[in-house]
Amino acid sequence: MKKTKSLFTLLSLLTIALVFTACSSNTKTVNTTMGETITISHLLGETTVNKNPETVVVFDYGILDSLDKMEVEVTGLPKASLPAFLDKFNESKYIDVGTLKEPNFEKIFELNPDVIFISGRQQEAYEELSKIAPTIYFELDGSKYMESVTKNIKTLGEIFDKKEFVETELANINKAIEDLSKEVKKDGKNALILLANDGAISAYGQDSRFGIIHGDFGFTPVDAQIEASNHGQSVTFEYILEKNPDYLFIIDRAAVTGGSSLAKQIFDNEIIKQTKAYQNNNIIYLNAHIWYVGSGGLNGTMKMIDEIKSNN
Repeated sequence: MKKTKSLFTLLSLLTIALVFTACSSNTKTVNTTMGETITISHLLGETTVNKNPETVVVFDYGILDSLDKMEVEVTGLPKASLPAFLDKFNESKYIDVGTLKEPNFEKIFELNPDVIFISGRQQEAYEELSKIAPTIYFELDGSKYMESVTKNIKTLGEIFDKKEFVETELANINKAIEDLSKEVKKDGKNALILLANDGAISAYGQDSRFGIIHGDFGFTPVDAQIEASNHGQSVTFEYILEKNPDYLFIIDRAAVTGGSSLAKQIFDNEIIKQTKAYQNNNIIYLNAHIWYVGSGGLNGTMKMIDEIKSNN
């Protein structure tokens, strides 16, 4: 009888121990899954963030564009310079968190975000924003546009568990670029990229913010000596005629900022009318909302490809 009782007691203890172990293991697994983090290395440091963050503040419209394509909800963004193709984010349910160059730190703090995404225009605010929430810096190198875009979008895919989706989208973009590049290179056309800024004109080369036209789309730079600069190289109409490119690609900054001198008015002159680009109807006014403030995202990049393709 004693042996039976002892055996029963031992079995009971073992059962309790097994149940306890199982319960502890399940709790740990759930907690690990719910609290799974990812560490992102970027130009300004390393940032650890919870995967699938819910309250997201975005200061880069290319990143916003990609998140929209990925069907990831955002909470806050700067609304002042929103590109037209992202106009849905003007709705009141999205919180305005300042401007591209001046974040509203108080408003961002009130939102208590899980993550903040920034890019070049907010670089100086990185330390201050990092005190509020994990902040990740996304770089867009115009001289390596698709390399930068691919890296940035794959990072978003890792954070939001959208890896397969972004791989498919990037494959579609790369195929579209490949097809466009073949057509451009077949004709051997050269081009000059210009930014019109309320009367002033700047030229941009292969290593510039608009370098995708040369590096990825295949247009030969008409001037390989254009200085690499975020603000371009100041040029004149006489310079444009001297270089006499097959294509002129013009981005009108005033169309975004509300300047008084629009590019089409500025370039309607007798010097420009002597160029091959004018005479062959190859002066292309690019969508400044995409090229100047909204590049770097999934939708925007495809729109850039389509715009060049439709005018080639």
